[in-house]
Amino acid sequence: MATHDAFREETCAWLEENCPASMRTPMAEDEVMWGGRKADPKNPDSKLWLDRMGAQGWTAPMWPKEYGGGGLNKEENKVLQEELGRIKARPPLFSFGLWMLGPVLLEYATEEQKQQFLPQIVRGEIRWCQGYSEPGAGSDLAGLQTRAIEDGDDYVINGQKVWTSYANYADWIFCLVRTDTSTKHEGISFILFDMETEGVTTKPIKLISGSSPFCETFFDDVRVPKSQMVGRLNGGWEIAKKLLQHERTNISSGGFGASASAGLEQLVKDHVGEEGGRIADPLMRDRVAKQKMTEHAFSLTVRRATEEAKAGGEVGAASSIFKYVGAEMNKSRYELLVEALGDQGLGWEGDGFNSDELNVTRQWLRSKANSIEGGTTEINLNVVAKRVLGLRDHQ
Repeated sequence: MATHDAFREETCAWLEENCPASMRTPMAEDEVMWGGRKADPKNPDSKLWLDRMGAQGWTAPMWPKEYGGGGLNKEENKVLQEELGRIKARPPLFSFGLWMLGPVLLEYATEEQKQQFLPQIVRGEIRWCQGYSEPGAGSDLAGLQTRAIEDGDDYVINGQKVWTSYANYADWIFCLVRTDTSTKHEGISFILFDMETEGVTTKPIKLISGSSPFCETFFDDVRVPKSQMVGRLNGGWEIAKKLLQHERTNISSGGFGASASAGLEQLVKDHVGEEGGRIADPLMRDRVAKQKMTEHAFSLTVRRATEEAKAGGEVGAASSIFKYVGAEMNKSRYELLVEALGDQGLGWEGDGFNSDELNVTRQWLRSKANSIEGGTTEINLNVVAKRVLGLRDHQ
């Protein structure tokens, strides 16, 4: 206990000295720090905060120190997270490298690959995107057709990916490719390459929300060194499944927890009215209370599962439960808000709507994609049925 008390004291002192004041305020959407060589932060403190936390290894506090991580144990990480919460510190880095790629590199990569990529992920020097889905291989991901053909010391890659999040901003991609056409699941490999490699192009896909977080990505004779394949040849499906478990858990913990409901009650009060500090409409008050309780319970459950996984446990099929419940919960949140805002929840632009109202409309539309990204609702329910409940396929 004395050791943990000393660690808390040291951590508190370090954070007070190194966390800029502007990084202790609510995160502005245009100040989210994704890192990478194309990063151009609006707030210089965002880069300063990332550099300081990255140097400590505290962007990945439980990764081994030899790969740039913090080397903290479960109890020390809990102290760190509590102290970050106490000063209301912003996350220093948002990164697919941290949330998805890094954990599978730790498990499957060669020592050389770990030394090359993991420290750069910790420091936010590479922004990653995910090359999984294809026009003819979405829910049936194992049907992917992007080919990688051996040519000397390289693979030459041809094909197309779709719904590649932030591909137009990414530095590198972790990509599933077909290296054997004679079999389905066992003919897939997992490979990493630079998005500036000749033959790589991207095209943003505009959504009904007006934003373009997703892209089409094209590969035309893209030459990639064999040394950048992770795991064994034709062994990528195992890695892909493990990565998806991390993705689903992090989608849930990052976007669907209690923190995501911040401002929910006040926004409803502003449009429905309040009496004695409470939402005036008792039915709406009941719905908001249930929503907040559900989100808080969900956030605690995901946090517990994440801590158990970081301490050496398995993320497992439970990630599909989190993904399904989180998606439905997020959609219900914005349905509730649009209903509470009435006509003001249907605005797209113009002086008649404030920024909060316009954001609700766009987030309501954006939330519909939650049932698709990170594995569709149908896919996740199938995973739960087979791997959690042990139900058999229909014969």
